[in-house]
Amino acid sequence: MEQREARELVTHKPGLGELFERGRGRGYVLLSELHDHYDPLNDDSEWIDRAMRAVEDLGLEVVDDQADDAERPVADVISSSTDPVRHYLNAIGRTALLTAEEEVDLAKRDQAGQAARRFLGNGASLTPRQRAQLRQVDRDGRRAQDHMVRANLRLVVSVARRYRGRGLDLLDLIQEGNLGLMRAVEKFDHTKGYKFSTYATWWIRQALTRGLADKSRVLRLPVHVHEALGKLRWAELDLVQQLGRDPTEAELAEAMDMPIERLRDIRSATRELLSLDTPVGEDGDTTMGHLVADEEAVDPEVSAAFVLTRELLHTVLSTLNERERGVVLMRFGLLDGNCRTLEEVGAEYGVTRERIRQIESKTLTKLRHPSRSDRLRGLLETAPAGPPVGDG
Repeated sequence: MEQREARELVTHKPGLGELFERGRGRGYVLLSELHDHYDPLNDDSEWIDRAMRAVEDLGLEVVDDQADDAERPVADVISSSTDPVRHYLNAIGRTALLTAEEEVDLAKRDQAGQAARRFLGNGASLTPRQRAQLRQVDRDGRRAQDHMVRANLRLVVSVARRYRGRGLDLLDLIQEGNLGLMRAVEKFDHTKGYKFSTYATWWIRQALTRGLADKSRVLRLPVHVHEALGKLRWAELDLVQQLGRDPTEAELAEAMDMPIERLRDIRSATRELLSLDTPVGEDGDTTMGHLVADEEAVDPEVSAAFVLTRELLHTVLSTLNERERGVVLMRFGLLDGNCRTLEEVGAEYGVTRERIRQIESKTLTKLRHPSRSDRLRGLLETAPAGPPVGDG
């Protein structure tokens, strides 16, 4: 049974095999390395539990290499924060950090409360005394869960501050991270042997990543794209340190093990949208929308001329009989924009194409008479003599 979890994971993700081999050589696996193998599209929320069990089965330790230690003072955050953030950080600092023994005790009480909650909700027949006892265990479990969350809020700040500058302010990031912390407290199993802070950091990072993907942009990015953007930033920083210059696209693509085309697609997702209501200029009275031309907009003069011409044509054509009017409308595309051939119009009226030609010629002669053409003020004189349709 030992190492079965690891074998199953490697079957679905061969890259984990190499990671576990490296871990055997040094005695530990980095949390960020596990995170790199997590696929938000295909892996469920239980994947981290399975991955950490696999590492434990191999006799290795999961080391959190990115989140700051929760015991570290947050003075550097407070000093550069606004009043609401400073107030929040001062408030969470009043709850003492937990010892390992206290974490286990709170986790046991929380799990007991969850079990009591499930028992109360499954419709089992209970005496009033039993129901009261279960409710008391449930309440105690909720208090333990709340205590564990409050004691680890500084951990959320430590992780969240690494995500600043990506579209959400620090308080919003902390709020998203707190959701991940609450999920971690709910899911934590103290019998597995790994540290709660390491386990919680995973859930906090996942919540932050999803929060940024959902809320930091006008158009939501899929979570897997947001994950790829984060990895791209780290890869760029690593290459800059190694090379002493900005990396090329080819070097970045090689470092991330992806085609250049895929790299370009990911980079294109970083382009920010700009609202047309964005103020420009010193006075702020002008917006970007005032400066951007609508290439599909119709010139007001052209639009007015079109309306006037349509009304004039309708007036003049109303002086013709129904057949004459219909022939002109179909031949010149005045019905739907499609000019019909003589044969098509003839089929419509059940006559020959020659008969339609005669009707058309007679009608155009009528329209050129001063009693009608003067109303169009030269419109017909500038038009071609025949319709723009070949009748060959």
